Amino acid sequence: MSYDQAMQESIRKVEQTRSARMKEEFPLLSAEEKKELLTTFHPDFKEGSMRPLVIGPNKGDRVPNELAALLEAPSRVQPSALDLTRPDYDVDVLVIGGGGARTAAALLAQEHGANVLIVTKLRWGDANTMMAQGGIQAADKEGDSPARHYLDVVGGGQFANIPSLVRALVTDAPSVIKWLEDLGAMLDKKVDGTMVSIHGGGTSFPRMHSARDYSGMEIMRTIRDEARNRSIPCLEFKPAVELILDDQGQCAGAVLFDLETEEFSIVRAKTTIIATGGMGRLHVQGFPTTNHYGATADGLVMAYRAGAKLLYMDTVQYHPTGVAYPEQIVGQLVTEKVRGLGAQLVNAEGHRFVFELETRDAVSAAIIRECVQRNLGVTTPTGMRGVWLDSPMIDILRGPGTIQKALPAMYRQYKRFGIDMSQEPILVYPTQHYQNGGVAINEWGETEIPNLFVAGEASGGVHGRNRLMGNSLLDILVFGRRAGIRAALKAKEVTLGKLSLDHVEKHNAAVASIKEPHADFAPMLLPDYAEAHTKQRRLGGVVTV
Repeated sequence: MSYDQAMQESIRKVEQTRSARMKEEFPLLSAEEKKELLTTFHPDFKEGSMRPLVIGPNKGDRVPNELAALLEAPSRVQPSALDLTRPDYDVDVLVIGGGGARTAAALLAQEHGANVLIVTKLRWGDANTMMAQGGIQAADKEGDSPARHYLDVVGGGQFANIPSLVRALVTDAPSVIKWLEDLGAMLDKKVDGTMVSIHGGGTSFPRMHSARDYSGMEIMRTIRDEARNRSIPCLEFKPAVELILDDQGQCAGAVLFDLETEEFSIVRAKTTIIATGGMGRLHVQGFPTTNHYGATADGLVMAYRAGAKLLYMDTVQYHPTGVAYPEQIVGQLVTEKVRGLGAQLVNAEGHRFVFELETRDAVSAAIIRECVQRNLGVTTPTGMRGVWLDSPMIDILRGPGTIQKALPAMYRQYKRFGIDMSQEPILVYPTQHYQNGGVAINEWGETEIPNLFVAGEASGGVHGRNRLMGNSLLDILVFGRRAGIRAALKAKEVTLGKLSLDHVEKHNAAVASIKEPHADFAPMLLPDYAEAHTKQRRLGGVVTV
């Protein structure tokens, strides 16, 4: 599949302006320009896209309509039908999730003497961690410092970050890189053994470490192998659907739901860590997403019912460069590393319209402005719009073969559809990428609910109102490790009381009293993409109308 005639005509304009653009110094946005751009074109500010919650700890706070429908939905569980007096599993630390945060947490919890159990919705590694491409930030080079990294994170987060969380993030970063190396992670290096590092958007120093364009996969391979070698038990296809509290208000484990047998089971745990990732598969405002199939906000739903406060859920990160063509892979990530290597964003006329390494919120808003207000986007054969990411500039600036060496997975992905991104630009448009907010935590991942910890994308406050590239892979490891340590130490002193699901009963009663639209039940667990006529049939051809 190659580009149609109209798109090829636009590509010729891109090629004609390339020489001039290579010499062009494109200005950064002023604070006033950035504010106006965001408030006018960023999806978070679209009228009618959010509503205030009417029940729960965040009552009155605005959140996306799609999330509100889950937070205010009844439980999958009928508490009276479960016997909590005879748990199926009894452990020190229960870790819920499928990706990097939960694996890091499990490793450190076990190292600190805890009996650990991992439970996951799908398979171990079925998570956004595996899909992360660009890299991981750490201030471990001469001329850089954690203090400088701190300022970048806070500036990128619109100065809304929780200072203690950012401090933990940036101070732990160099030791996290060393930890990965000691475990066998193969990060990119020069011939002399020096780590390769490049710029990410909104950063003042090139501190992005990577493993080609499959950094998350390499990190996950490394820590998952380590956890398996240590025989840490993991229950797959058994998502947690409710937290269990005790009669003292402490978190005391979780209710699991077997996706194969559809049976419930009970885990009693002295401490519990939620590391369930984000909410990309809610497709806020109908946007496509880069997220894994299981990213359905389960952790937020469970923690919220148990009484945990959420932060910054009125802000969603849309990655500026999601695939806009070909349609078979619409919404998939085109890593920021492409822009870090020198590719430029240009409109249908071949002109730049934003500095490529502005923060993600600003670049996304600028692309939307170009397509919606200025009508200078490129239209695909099916009517989708996007702008060009002039990827051939990478090989022009850095030498032939750079794309195939630095971005092998992406190069092969486009090649499957007859597009050579080293010779032709690629079409991009913002895609839902990251959950900026989440459950409120302290620097050790502790929530306000005793014995409940949260790490990774399910937590809030680390990144403020906008995350910088490379800080998500760092976040999951920093706070996964920290939560694992503190949960293991805490488990040694915890005494649990009588297990209870009274909070679920109260939530269901509150739901029954509201008039706002909500889902039939939550957590969602898996998105449903079947069309209405398909949903009338079950496997085996039995019609249910």
